[in-house]
Amino acid sequence: MIKKETVKRFSDARGFVFEPLEGELLANQKNTHVVVSRPGAVRGNHYHLRGSETLVVCGPALVRIRKDKDVEDFSIPAGTTCRMRIPPGISHAIQNTGEIDNLLVAFNTEPHDPDKPDLVQDVLIPF
Repeated sequence: MIKKETVKRFSDARGFVFEPLEGELLANQKNTHVVVSRPGAVRGNHYHLRGSETLVVCGPALVRIRKDKDVEDFSIPAGTTCRMRIPPGISHAIQNTGEIDNLLVAFNTEPHDPDKPDLVQDVLIPF
């Protein structure tokens, strides 16, 4: 249903760095946001009407996806960064399953417009 790809990370004593999107995909994005989630926090729990969203998640995390009645869980271990491209109409939720804050970088092909939101709530992971 959704393809999960591991993103290469470069690590040293200072931390790590990664490239969340390739250059050719970056040009099509109209919104980018960075989310830091506390342990146990749930993000998403929605789907987009028009926009395609690319999520880049630094684990540990649980990502739950639903298309129609099919539900799929992706476990992202600590020390791993994964990317998923989610088309419109596919529900998604992300939960921090670790004991420290985790990181999510999201890109969307639709601009953020608080007056006409491009999302519909759909609780996949209760919070």
